[in-house]
Order: sequence, then structure tokens, then C-alpha cells
Amino acid sequence: MFEIILFAPQIPPNTGNIIRLSANSGNRLHLIEPLGFSLDEKSCRRAGLDYHALSDVHIHKDLSACLGWLGQPRLFAITTRGKNSLFERAFLPGDAFLFGSEISGLPANIHASIAETQKLRLPMMADNRSLNLANAVSIVIYEAWRQHGFTGANQ
Repeated sequence: MFEIILFAPQIPPNTGNIIRLSANSGNRLHLIEPLGFSLDEKSCRRAGLDYHALSDVHIHKDLSACLGWLGQPRLFAITTRGKNSLFERAFLPGDAFLFGSEISGLPANIHASIAETQKLRLPMMADNRSLNLANAVSIVIYEAWRQHGFTGANQ
């Protein structure tokens, strides 16, 4: 239903949790290189990434290639720099949610290429660090899915 895009993810257990989330919520996951880990079978098993057999995971050389492959979807960057709350937007099937690296977020050139209206933030307490990547992705996906009545879910 939705597209989850991780830009240069660095922490294998975060990606493993997001792979499991994508499988359980019926969404595709896109990983933008460079990855901070290997996706060979042994590494995946050790990092908890072995759930990928049940999910739809794609690896792309760069964001442009990913968006082209997806047919230029409506893109939302989830960022602490966003001025609009996630909870103030209505989402459509096929929307893509872009998340930056756990270490460095989204690069400046990617931020510059996305309209301010497409940058969304998660409400948080002032002066706190951002949420864990897997937690942030979960919040976004469940809000978007909730807006569509949890289509396809075993309720």
C-alpha cells in the first residue's frame, strides 16, 4: 500500500525491524545505497534481517533510481526539519515515505530537492534527540494505514 524508503541505513537491527514491519503491514521497503551492513544470508540472520523472505525489499543505487522505479510517487520526507506534523496530512495508497540515515539524516542536497510542504515531522518533546528509526517508521506507517481502515489487516 505504501512505499518505505530508507536512505543509506547504517544499523542492521533497525533495518531488520523495519523489514518485519513492512512484511506485517503489507508495504514495500526500499533501501538506498550505500548500506552500512551486508545483506548476505549469514549477516542477515545474525542481524535479525532474516524476515526479508516474507517482505518485499528492493535495493537501489540512489534515490533518483528508486523514485524512477516507483514511477515518481508522491514523496514525503520524515525529518526533524519538517514544519508540518505527520498527523495533519491525508495519505494515499502509493505514497512514499523517505527516512534518513540513523547517523546523519538526509543529505542537504536531498533536503533541497523536497518541497517544505512534503517534509513532515513527528511531534516530540522539545530539546530531545530524534526517535529511533524503526520506531519513527512504525509510527508513520501505522498512521497512514489507519487512515485507510487498516486495509488487508486481520482485525
